[in-house]
Amino acid sequence: MAIIVQLDQMLLERRMSLTELSDRVGVTVANLSILKTGKARAIRFSTLNALCRELDCTPGRLLANTPGPQPGSEVPED
Repeated sequence: MAIIVQLDQMLLERRMSLTELSDRVGVTVANLSILKTGKARAIRFSTLNALCRELDCTPGRLLANTPGPQPGSEVPED
């Protein structure tokens, strides 16, 4: 299973821009963009807590499991 960050959906529902969220949580737009595009390999609990606080949600609404391999875990073929 792959874990995805549903930041796009949360921002859309709250009518909030990535820049506004960045200002509120103290995380750069570049780092939030990495989360939003699914390129993040980890997230700090303090960042997750700040995102949930400002988006008024739980981690379960922000993160989701999808079927399939974890990004970056593909085994190269010979």
